[in-house]
Amino acid sequence: MNKEEIILNELDNLFPNPKCELEYNKDYELLLATMLSAQTTDKRVNMVTRPLFKKYNTLDKLDKLTLKEVEENIKTIGMYKQKAKHFKSIVHDLIEIGGYVPNDREVLMKMSGIGRKTINVVLSNLYNEPCIAVDTHVNRVSKRLGLAKENDDVLKVENKLMKKFPKNKWSRLHHQLVLFGRYKCKAKNPDCSNCPFQLFCKYYKKNL
Repeated sequence: MNKEEIILNELDNLFPNPKCELEYNKDYELLLATMLSAQTTDKRVNMVTRPLFKKYNTLDKLDKLTLKEVEENIKTIGMYKQKAKHFKSIVHDLIEIGGYVPNDREVLMKMSGIGRKTINVVLSNLYNEPCIAVDTHVNRVSKRLGLAKENDDVLKVENKLMKKFPKNKWSRLHHQLVLFGRYKCKAKNPDCSNCPFQLFCKYYKKNL
């Protein structure tokens, strides 16, 4: 087996049922939650969206919230003031296009606060589109395992991962790399002693 095959096999052993850890029941909830998750944890986002989406359980109800009210509901997450503006704008845009999240990258890209990573997460989870969303975990793990170079930006990392792995594995791999980075290959104090990738991990070799 080559390195990529080993990675896929070991990740399947570690995370046989990977899935997005953001909580959502409706398509727009995932879009909003993913936007809110920038520079903060899914756990913290779930803590604010759980009561918010329960109390205001339609786009119309969310649209009636003032900017100040949105800020109050999400103030425990990072950059909440800017995210509150994005939140209001996204809700309005979704209502304008019919009240649903479209399977259309160009339409989503025009929305406030929505970038490539968010779109990849949303399209992968809602429409089973083959995507690799490069967040901080995927970026870190890819570089430690030599799948990308240290100075690669997130788009280069995404493109390299797509070239190295089969298209039908992309979405599953994304979730597995996120979970591996979140719980095993952490930014600080990674669990190197129990890592199946010691043989080709740059971080491990550097810190032996």
